[in-house]
Amino acid sequence: MVNLLWLQTFCALVETGHFTRTAEKLAMTQPGVSQHIRKLEDYYGCVLLNRRGKQFDLTDAGQQVHRQARQALAMLGELDRSVRTDSPWEGVIRIASPGSLGLKLYPALLDYQRAHPGLSMDYVFAPNDSVEQSLVENRRDLGFVTRTSTRAELSCVPISSEPLLLAMPAGGGAVTWEALERLGFINHPDGAHHASLLLGANFPCFEQISQFTQRGFSNQIGLILEPVSRGLGFTVLPAHAVAAFPQQASIAVHHLSNPVSETLYLLKRRFQQVPQRVEMIINHIEGLLAEKRFE
Repeated sequence: MVNLLWLQTFCALVETGHFTRTAEKLAMTQPGVSQHIRKLEDYYGCVLLNRRGKQFDLTDAGQQVHRQARQALAMLGELDRSVRTDSPWEGVIRIASPGSLGLKLYPALLDYQRAHPGLSMDYVFAPNDSVEQSLVENRRDLGFVTRTSTRAELSCVPISSEPLLLAMPAGGGAVTWEALERLGFINHPDGAHHASLLLGANFPCFEQISQFTQRGFSNQIGLILEPVSRGLGFTVLPAHAVAAFPQQASIAVHHLSNPVSETLYLLKRRFQQVPQRVEMIINHIEGLLAEKRFE
């Protein structure tokens, strides 16, 4: 790879048009400037300058090297400035979370991006295991999960909680064990886990989700309540997913006698300092999750 110092010297020489002034500008000796130019010519195997005493002109090769060297040095300079500056309002922020939280959080983060156009939100909806793995592999800057992480590479801090709700078709009547058995269960990737938590706390006869006939399954967070709205079964979902469903009049949402909530945990890579923009977005998310309107 070409020596960047030689390119810097060459560009400075072309811009000043004089070996002595170039040496003064770069705090070098004039022989040192000449040596850099010779090394650059040796590297490319061609003459870059047509010398005429103390004057010179660029050869065709010299013009090409100068043009591309200026572009390359400008890009490296911009990279150096951006890395050293670490602006809280510029750059990509990579986040992963389960779908329910994402349905509520992502639109609010887009509002944050509109207020700070230098930012770019890269948001992925994923189950807990995938969120963890993306942090370990440095594909995400931060993540949210609904259970504690045992990965030694990650720090895991509780940040909020989200209620689990029972959703039945509208007009389905009272919530009884017999009514749930008649309806059957609409399953989803976390369905058995959510149902075990909520139904196990409220129905003594609950043992496992297989006690109910499975009437359907969907892994799309925005569509899980679609079969419920059509009278095809019931399900259990976190509150944010229920609130995001557009056809609220077609479902009946029940808060049971013994409420159950899932704890939300913030994941970051352990012992790794995050950029200022990520620290700022963490603070913003903490504020959103603390607001009553966001519940």
